[in-house]
Formats: sequence, structure tokens, C-alpha cells
Amino acid sequence: MTATPSAVWLPFPAEEIDGLPAGLDYRYWNGEPDYPGDPADCVYYVVPYMKGPEIAVRPLAEMGGVQVVQTLSAGIDHVEPGLGLLAAGVRLCNAKGVHEASTAELALALILASLRGLPGFVHGQDAEEWRSGFYPALADKSVLIVGYGSIGSAIEDRLVPFECARVTRVARSARVSPHGPVRTLDELPVLLPASDVVILSTPLNPSTRGLVDADFLAVMPDGALLVNVARGGVVDTKALLAELESGRLRAALDVTDPEPLPAGHPLWHAPNVLITPHVGGSTSAFEPRAKRLLAAQLTRFAAGEPVRHVVRTTG
Repeated sequence: MTATPSAVWLPFPAEEIDGLPAGLDYRYWNGEPDYPGDPADCVYYVVPYMKGPEIAVRPLAEMGGVQVVQTLSAGIDHVEPGLGLLAAGVRLCNAKGVHEASTAELALALILASLRGLPGFVHGQDAEEWRSGFYPALADKSVLIVGYGSIGSAIEDRLVPFECARVTRVARSARVSPHGPVRTLDELPVLLPASDVVILSTPLNPSTRGLVDADFLAVMPDGALLVNVARGGVVDTKALLAELESGRLRAALDVTDPEPLPAGHPLWHAPNVLITPHVGGSTSAFEPRAKRLLAAQLTRFAAGEPVRHVVRTTG
């Protein structure tokens, strides 16, 4: 008699995760060349974090019994290429609740560093130069958040004490949030000209790929700052480079297109740009939150209850 598949593939050793339910066969796999067992036995696949789409997708074709694919990222674009390999009815879950704090922190850090000229001060320190001057403040700025999900909301939470003149929220559909009304993407041409800081925190999907194109950038006001903590593909890099090189706009980017940004790419040395290497969620806050998420999700799964944060069901 063939045993019912019950394997759970985890990118952390099971003994390091408190609260995992009994009765499941936990196997550690974090993208190594060899699998920890037959992929056909896997019922719950936790995708290795920040290992790229090639590793994320590699075992999917052989996971005929998988029921849940769980990412440890807010975005799911790195596993989407493999969803067609799965049977109908497989639930794809993201890591809502894991990255909000870290990503929102970085968004604020990028805004403040760019406005207050911190990169120039670092270069001045290296050169032993005292570069005093007059710099913009976040106070009294009008801020537009494009992509008002849980991360966008967390960013606004952290903007509150900075005395912004206004925070405007934009998402795919209109609604009312605890902070105020959320507008729709269709309203961007009207909202952008009045926005000093534009923060991108939207998922990457067909409706947002290339959203920030030449037309989008052209209606941003002179001197405005574009902050991208979403995905590089949301922005047309060529169009952004044209605005940066003209000196009209500034940018602070945690993500780029292409990514990783290759040596010699003109974005590295474009004026008025600050680049961090996709580290929005890669902080000390990640691991404890990720482990709590997995314990909660697998407890529900083992009990036959619906898992949370389902963003797609195959088929």
C-alpha cells in the first residue's frame, strides 16, 4: 500500500521553528543541488528565500502531490513561471506580515538619505571634505504611495511623525483605509504633478509592469523623488535614466531592472540616484517573522483548516 504523501519542504531546519504541528514529514531544502527526497511526496513546498526564480521553480514539475506553495516574500513573480507545471487547485500563498516592518523602514531610510544628501556626506567624509549646505526636509512634502497593500500601509504608519503636508494612497481599487481614502491607478495623471515624493510598493504583475514609464515620469514635478521598494520591472529603466541624467528627477531604488544590476550599467553612476541591492526584507526581522508564519500556516494545514494569504489558486 502506498503511503499518503506528507512531506513538507522547509528552507529552515524544522527543529529551529517553534510550534510546528506533529504528523508531517519535515525536510530541509534551501536550494541545494540534491533534493531532500522525492518531490512527488511533497504536499507543502516553502520556496527558498531570495534564491531566484530558477531555484524556486526547479522542483515544481515533479511535485505532483503538492497542495500549497508558500513564498517567504511579499511578491510571487519569481514562482509564477512555474505555476503552469502544477495540477489544478494548488494554493499559492505569500508572506504577508513578514516584510512590512523591514521594507517600510528601508523606504523611510531611502527617502531621508536622498532628501538630506547622506550619500554626498559619505563621499565627503571619504575625501575629508566638510560639505555643509541647505537640504530638503521630508516635513511639508506631499507623498504619494503607489501600491497601498500591507507594505504601503506600513510605510504610511512610519510617515506619520514626519509632518508631511499630505499622504495620498493609490491601489488597484478604491476603498477607505484607516488612514483615509485610497484612490485608483487611473487617477495617477492627476495626482503625480502634486507629489514631491512617489513611493512604489506595488506587486509586479501585468498591470504594473512598466507602469512608471516616460509619461508617468514626465508629469512628476521638477525635483521630485521616486522611491522603488517594489520590483524593478515596475519602472522603465531607460525612461528613468533619461530623467536622472537631465537632472530633473531624483530616485532611490532598492530594486532595479535588470537585477542584479550588472557592472558597467549606466544606472550605477547616474546623477541623483541612490541604489541599495534589494535588501528591503533582508533584515534581522525576517527570520523570526517567517518562522512564526510557517508555524501558523502549517498548524492550519495539518488541522485541515484553510491556509491564509492565498494569492492564487492554480487551474
